[in-house]
Amino acid sequence: MTHLLSLALFIVAVASAFYLALAIARLLAFAYRPLELAFEFLPTVTILKPIAGLEPDLYENLASFCDQEYPQEFDVIFCLHSPDDPARPIAERVARDFPSAHASVALGENPAIANPKIANLVKPSVDLRGEIVVIADSDIRVDRRYLRALATSFASQRTGAATCLYSGIPNATLVSRLGALQIEDGFIPSVLVAIALGKLRFCLGATMAVRRSVLVEIGGLAALGDQLADDHALGEMVTERGYEVELSRYVVKTTVAETTLRDLWSHELRWARTNLALAPAGYAFSFLMYALPLALLYLIAVRNLAWGLPLLAVVLALRAGLHHAARAALSVSHPSDLSLVPLRDFLSLAVWAASFFGRRVRWRAQTYRTGRL
Repeated sequence: MTHLLSLALFIVAVASAFYLALAIARLLAFAYRPLELAFEFLPTVTILKPIAGLEPDLYENLASFCDQEYPQEFDVIFCLHSPDDPARPIAERVARDFPSAHASVALGENPAIANPKIANLVKPSVDLRGEIVVIADSDIRVDRRYLRALATSFASQRTGAATCLYSGIPNATLVSRLGALQIEDGFIPSVLVAIALGKLRFCLGATMAVRRSVLVEIGGLAALGDQLADDHALGEMVTERGYEVELSRYVVKTTVAETTLRDLWSHELRWARTNLALAPAGYAFSFLMYALPLALLYLIAVRNLAWGLPLLAVVLALRAGLHHAARAALSVSHPSDLSLVPLRDFLSLAVWAASFFGRRVRWRAQTYRTGRL
């Protein structure tokens, strides 16, 4: 029995090392993919920004979507549930500061839609005039090339939707830096590996861009209203109708606002349980992403230095390589947190294990069950 356990741990650790190697290869392939900017095909665009409450750097994040080098017409609509939302003055100030973006603020509730983000977007005052509709969360920041980069994805009529990878903008706290590390070293490499193994059938909430005619085909934004993972649902609905979801080379940035371990745990547990509900089989094996804890577990449990130490050395080298490859692929500019990698990977493995014990998640102070709402 001991021999079988030893063999099983060794196989798992080796498999996780192969995952790291594949993830590095996918990151480097993405890093060397050129960023194309549209100059001739420039469709009109409507950008929807769902906002719910004050967030760090909210003005800068919202303003970045208005300050675009895009000669074609585009609208930016800041959507809020309530006129009393404390973020309203900031949204209105951004709209005044960037008149060329045709920015406006849309207020109102939609109690018929369960998903609060989609309910914030679907209301009579929101007019989707653009040929391309872009939805990007309020904590996302872009530069002036964003719309030109997105437009290239829709040059082909086969493309029904496009999405973007993202990196983190951490604050000075250790918790926020750990959160950014999970995005850049954990989640994004897993997305690239998943795409290598199959067709892209989902979007990421950092950017969901969809051709307006395709959005009409799927029943409009309201069709996403009973799904907690609206980004995943949009990609599925687009591909089911024979269109493709394009992964843009452009990388956006997200503010990592958490400052306490409790908040970070809750946020990452929501991601984890949502992914478990969407793809149970694939998620069950996603622990292979965390090769460093698995290699250490093999070394401690088996105490076979002849095999354990070389395996650990290989895993350490691959894990450091993945960290630097992710920084290159995502154009990460904040200081490297390589020393936090062991803590980050053990924390990620703990989140993975905890995700199997329950289906409830916390989202903006509300509790939901994963899956359909």
